[in-house]
Amino acid sequence: MKKSVFVAFVVSLGGFLFGFDAGIISGVMSYAGPEFNLDDMQVGWAVSSPSFMAMFAMLFAGPLSDYIGRKRILIVVAFLYALSAILSAYAVSYEMLYIARMIGGLAFGAALILAPIYIAEISTSDNRGKLVSIQQLNIVLGFFAAFLSNYYFNSANSGESTFLTDENVWRWMLGVELIPAILYFLLMFFVPKGPRWLYLKGKTSEAEKVLMDLHGKAKAEIEINSIKNFINEQKNKPKVTLKEFLKPALRFIVIVGLIIGILQQVTGINAIYFYATSIFKQTGIGTDASFASGILLSLTTVIFTIVAIFLIDKLGRRPLMLIGIAGIAVSLLLCAYGFNQATYQLSSEEIEQFEFIDKTKLENFAGKVYDNDLEFKNDMKSALGSQLYGKNEGAILEAATTMNATLVLIGILGFIACFAFSLGPVMWVMLSELYPSKYKGLAIGIIGFVNGFASWVVQQIFPWELSNLGNAMSFFIFGAIALVGFFMLFKILPETKGKSLEQLEKELIRN
Repeated sequence: MKKSVFVAFVVSLGGFLFGFDAGIISGVMSYAGPEFNLDDMQVGWAVSSPSFMAMFAMLFAGPLSDYIGRKRILIVVAFLYALSAILSAYAVSYEMLYIARMIGGLAFGAALILAPIYIAEISTSDNRGKLVSIQQLNIVLGFFAAFLSNYYFNSANSGESTFLTDENVWRWMLGVELIPAILYFLLMFFVPKGPRWLYLKGKTSEAEKVLMDLHGKAKAEIEINSIKNFINEQKNKPKVTLKEFLKPALRFIVIVGLIIGILQQVTGINAIYFYATSIFKQTGIGTDASFASGILLSLTTVIFTIVAIFLIDKLGRRPLMLIGIAGIAVSLLLCAYGFNQATYQLSSEEIEQFEFIDKTKLENFAGKVYDNDLEFKNDMKSALGSQLYGKNEGAILEAATTMNATLVLIGILGFIACFAFSLGPVMWVMLSELYPSKYKGLAIGIIGFVNGFASWVVQQIFPWELSNLGNAMSFFIFGAIALVGFFMLFKILPETKGKSLEQLEKELIRN
């Protein structure tokens, strides 16, 4: 068991790097956005471009790994992560920044697909849920490390610092990712090839040796017999082709997978993670407190992901998923309510405290009360210019905003907690269980592509959403989608707990 946990942890370090990159960028754009004078769509592309590339990597990584093996591709993935970190840190233009991040997108797209496939193949039916969930644990540990790193760099970037400045602090935020990327690359040479993949390639003795080493003789023999029996049963059956995914026999699991894959992203999880610092600024708590709140957000994710790992093989996939999605809907609607109650007003005294602007530019707005964030931010941008406003948004909103920031914080943390024990880990566990073994890579690749596309769309349009629809409406849309998703999955979601991969394939295809 210890060896299985070690292997699963190493393989899913790609998830750690994905989480680290996603958490880091929320702080990076507070500096890089104003430095390159980016508009909403450019900010969206700088943030979302890795997800754009990831959806293509997800589509091809699975089938490619069916041919050359999961391990070899994951070694390449680790190299791409390291390359992306170096190029991002040295970006001299907006174009170089997003191209460097797109290289990283290829890496985490492949990693997010291949890690759960590989881990499912080295697991037994009684520990598969826990081991596959390590992928999600590594993702959230990556988030936590990133927000902690961002907080440190932001705090160190003080007026007294000559080493860190607004112009270079974001480069250090990005460059520090090189350290875990190199560690991942080195450790990947110590993991074995996937035993089920080895069987399919006819390397029986090597596969059996891997299983014996991972599980001991007794459990390994059970897994060996299960794999052999299944392969023998499949010999005389026609091959499953891509066209057959549209036929009635496979239609059910395709629909379930697509709904889960889309819902995981369109409820807004990556809008929260990738723009966490910006979102917390919207509550008026200030820039420093926004970076600190990111640590609380990521710590909540870690705690509830650990809860999921302990419960997923006991309580089951379906209950965790449904309870979590219901909680997500309630939490997002609570955020929408909190933002809807906000008002904005700058007094003459508060304007005088701003050292970074020409006070005369804001004199006409002194004492004016705004009942929505859109009108207030548009007036500020027209008076100060988008670049100056973007660089000082935290301070301006801190001075002007009157709202129950605690209510929004509770809503966001509630959303994160519910996601962390449901859609986060449970989706990848279920996707690793639902599809035929021989074409698992292809099936999960298709779902991963759709998942990645949904993620990219959410990240790309979220800055535009905030600027054009406002905070309250943006969160209301996410909450309404979660509510619809709950009722859809309540009706169709199967339970996969405690069944071998071969048994699940027989049951779900037949039904």
